Amino acid sequence: MEEDFEFDYTEDAKFSVERYEEMLRKQDLYFFDSQAFENIIDYYIEKSDPIKALQVVEIAISQHPYASGFLIRQAQLMLITGETDYAVALLEKAESLEPSNPDIYLIKGSIFETREWHAEALELYNKALTLSDEPDEIYLQMAYVHENLEDYQSAIDCLKASLEHDMENQDALYELAFCYDIIDQQEESINFYNQYINKEPYSYAAWYNLGNACTKMGMFEKALDAYDYAILIKDNFASAYFNKGNALVNLERYAEAIEIFKHTFEYEQPDAETYCSIGECYEKLELMDEARSYYKKAVKLDPKLAEAWFGIGITLDFEERWFESIHFYKKALGFDDMNAEYWFALGDSEYKLGNIELAVEAYEKVQELSPDDENIWLDYSSLFFEQGKVVEAIAMLLEGINILPESPELRYRMVAYLFSDGQIQEALACLERTLVGHPEKHELLFEYLPQLQQNKVIIDIINRYIF
Repeated sequence: MEEDFEFDYTEDAKFSVERYEEMLRKQDLYFFDSQAFENIIDYYIEKSDPIKALQVVEIAISQHPYASGFLIRQAQLMLITGETDYAVALLEKAESLEPSNPDIYLIKGSIFETREWHAEALELYNKALTLSDEPDEIYLQMAYVHENLEDYQSAIDCLKASLEHDMENQDALYELAFCYDIIDQQEESINFYNQYINKEPYSYAAWYNLGNACTKMGMFEKALDAYDYAILIKDNFASAYFNKGNALVNLERYAEAIEIFKHTFEYEQPDAETYCSIGECYEKLELMDEARSYYKKAVKLDPKLAEAWFGIGITLDFEERWFESIHFYKKALGFDDMNAEYWFALGDSEYKLGNIELAVEAYEKVQELSPDDENIWLDYSSLFFEQGKVVEAIAMLLEGINILPESPELRYRMVAYLFSDGQIQEALACLERTLVGHPEKHELLFEYLPQLQQNKVIIDIINRYIF
């Protein structure tokens, strides 16, 4: 038995695990130093076996009763099994043995945070800060608390402090971008990441977040440059390829976007969102067969992806297959019935098929969901106008103008309706009022009623405002 208690201070992790499992097989008791026990615990945690890891910890505590580190490890494992009260008790015992260990307060703070005891958690994190030589993770945890309190500026301050101590903390970099996004401070975000990149030019995460901030500011060319740098540093960065594809879409460079989206498949499994994005690009290029093919791939992977069902409907609508498109619009609405765009498309298809009552129902839903969409007032009023119900069309348009009084589209359409209804003086007065604010948009009048271009009175009035 004597030899069983011999141990080597330099033994590696594999040897420690083998000796431990041998001990279990022999139902014996070997002695291990603290590092050996740490190796064995890590081994079982990496194998996702917290129960066996706990068994190791219990033996470790029996052999090293004054080693607070094992009580801390036990507390961490208790958290995995959901026994938070026991974990707190273990941490308090560890604190009595080693009150200067910052991990005690960091873990205890995280437990309090899960209980939404935010003030208490921050107090513990602040105590951990005074004791730790590596405060970056503590500042990160404090940032999470401030985010939960919706105090995003304080969260930003903590994240910057975290990065000051560890500029390679990827979690802090991404979290900082999130906070800037939440409070809509994209310019500050861009400034920060530019400064950061000056110090750390090979940080792919910083370039990526810079690209995202530029995208949100509508600076798509600058976003492309940032994504390219991120990809240059990390050539398998699938998210950077995907977001680069979105930037190209915003620049209407659809063919290039398709190639970039497809490039993501070299680094990760195809997903429904990417297939849907490719489908949308083909749709914009009016290659409807290809678009429909990718939309179908998207719904095969994610049958609840409303956007893809809607995309299929759009391709059919483009081919004037309105009856078929209705089925797919309804599928999309089945998963997202608060989407005004889906209701609008459904209404248009119903109208084209002559299903006026169903079109009206859909348009009314759009008005309810998106009353500031000028197109619904134009289309809904046009439905009445084309049925010869000019009075109803005018009333509908007046309602829209009350909501969007500065819309030249609605006002020039009103001029057209008033002329058609024989209300000449009212039409001319409306035309002059509209020309005062929007003379450059006068062609809108002729798009709806081209015959008005032959009306000398109208042309004379327009010429007074545009020359």
